[in-house]
Amino acid sequence: MTTDADPDTVRPARGVPTARRIDHFALTVPSLDAAVGYAVDVLGGELVYRLPPLTHDDEWMREHLDVHPRAAAEIALVRLGPDTNLELFEYTAPGHVARPPRPHDPGTLHFGLYADDVDAALAALRARGHGRALGPVRTVAASGVRWVRVRTPLGVPLELRSAPPDAPAAGRHVPAGPWTNRDDGTAAPGALPTVRGLDHLAYGVPDLDAAEDFFVRVLGAELLERTVHDLADPALAAALGVPPGGVLHRSALRAGPTDNVELDCYRGSPGASADRPRNSDVGGSHLALYVDDVDAAAEYLAAVPGCEVLGAPETIDEGPLTGDRWVYVRTCVGLYVEVVRMPDGELPYERGTAARRRAAHGLRWRDR
Repeated sequence: MTTDADPDTVRPARGVPTARRIDHFALTVPSLDAAVGYAVDVLGGELVYRLPPLTHDDEWMREHLDVHPRAAAEIALVRLGPDTNLELFEYTAPGHVARPPRPHDPGTLHFGLYADDVDAALAALRARGHGRALGPVRTVAASGVRWVRVRTPLGVPLELRSAPPDAPAAGRHVPAGPWTNRDDGTAAPGALPTVRGLDHLAYGVPDLDAAEDFFVRVLGAELLERTVHDLADPALAAALGVPPGGVLHRSALRAGPTDNVELDCYRGSPGASADRPRNSDVGGSHLALYVDDVDAAAEYLAAVPGCEVLGAPETIDEGPLTGDRWVYVRTCVGLYVEVVRMPDGELPYERGTAARRRAAHGLRWRDR
C-alpha cells in the first residue's frame, strides 16, 4: 500500500503522534553547580544555557510540574555528546528529599556512555577525580560486552559500556563517534578517551510488564530483548550498587532514532523502597519527546488510561526559550513524560553562545 501523504505528518503504527526523537532526559540533582561542573569538566559536555530561577506564587508549579506550589527550581541544559541533551534541576521545596534513591528503588535512573575502551575511559574518570567504581569492570561471557558503574555527584550512577567491534548491534543504537557537542562535528576538548556518546537511559520500574507495554504500545519503542540476572551473586550485586539477593529483570528497547532505553525491575531485592522520588526530590526525573505537534501528542497521551496531562500545553513567551511549547504528562507507569517543540535556530539563548541543543532536525521516530 502506498500513500502520497507527507511522511512527516503520518502517524506511526504505534507511538506518539508527530514524535521525532527523545529530546532530553532530565534529572533533579543535589547541587546544580556541581552537576554542571561534572557534566562539562568530567564527562566532556557543553553548557548550553542556564535559566533564571523558576518560582510562582500561585498553583502553577503544582499544576504543571507536579511539585509543591512554593517549590523553586534552577535549571540548566548540557549538550552531552553528539545526540543527547541532559536537563538538570535543583529544587528547593517543602518536604524536599535530598538523599539520592538507591539503584534498586523504583523510579530511579542511571545512564550509560558507550566507550570503545572501558578501561581507558575509567582511568580518565579517575584522573579527573570521579572514577570511584562500584565494582571491577565486568565482561559478559556470552556477548563480550564490558561494563562498569561509577558514582557521580548527580545522585545517580554512570555506566561505561563497550561491545566487541564485530558484535551485532541487535537493533541497538550505537553512537558512531567521535564525541562532539556540535552538529558540525567539532571535537570536544574535554571528551573522555574512546567515549562516543550516550549508550542508554535506564529506569527502575516496579512492574516490568506494565512499563514495557507503555514504552512499546504507547510511546512506540521497539523491544529488543529481555534478560534475567540472579543477584544472589554478591559480586554482580555490588557492581550494580545493590544488596545481594533477589532477581533483576530487564527489558532493553530502542526508542526512536538515536536512543536505547533499559527498564530495570528488581524483584525481592532487600531494603528496596516502595516510593518513587518526586520531581522535586533528588533523583526525580522525566523523559522528553520532541514532537511537531504538542497539542496532538498531549491529546493522544491524555486518552491513555492512567495518564494525566498536567495543566495544558504552554508556549514560553519571554526569556531564553521563547517559543518553546511543552507540557508534562504523569503516565500510567509513574514516569513523567514531557512533549516539547522548540524553534531551534530561532531561540533567544542562541544569540549569546555558540553552544546548541541537539535538535531533531530531519529525524523521524522510525529512522534507524
